[in-house]
Amino acid sequence: MSAKMIKDIYLAGGCFWGAEHFFKQIEGVVFTEVGFANGRTAHPTYKEVYTDTTGHAETVHVRYDTERVGLKFLLRMFFKAIDPTSLNKQGEDEGTRYRTGIYYADPADLPAIRCVFDEEQQKTPSPIVVEVEPLQAFYPAEEYHQDYLDKNPEGYCHLPLELFQFARTARPEPDTD
Repeated sequence: MSAKMIKDIYLAGGCFWGAEHFFKQIEGVVFTEVGFANGRTAHPTYKEVYTDTTGHAETVHVRYDTERVGLKFLLRMFFKAIDPTSLNKQGEDEGTRYRTGIYYADPADLPAIRCVFDEEQQKTPSPIVVEVEPLQAFYPAEEYHQDYLDKNPEGYCHLPLELFQFARTARPEPDTD
């Protein structure tokens, strides 16, 4: 694997425990890390972010092999794991830290993001409230949050178990356009 085949995207999909576990199941994803993105404070702790005063969103850093899975495929999977019309709420989790967002590190990703965003908007009459912004900053969460559902299989998750199975069996495609 050469370095130029590996890319990063940062996805906020509500509670990051389930979102990370979901993305880890997708073939071609080579690394995940939970943390906090696009807030106002440097190096926040989970306890600080939980107060909803830092402006950060619980986010998953997804690193993927572009020869095995494309960004459009990952984003289509992301939209299957969120309610894109729910502002600051996913499942029972509420607050600005649970907002949905696509944060990109490479501006060249924006056309693919806009393409999938527009496809998804066509599927619902309600406006999609997913943020699409350049990544301003990402701070990894404390170690006990990393791979949380692997460490705590009975731990809390707002996502249905069937979604993890779906992610495991989905056949990814590299982007061709």
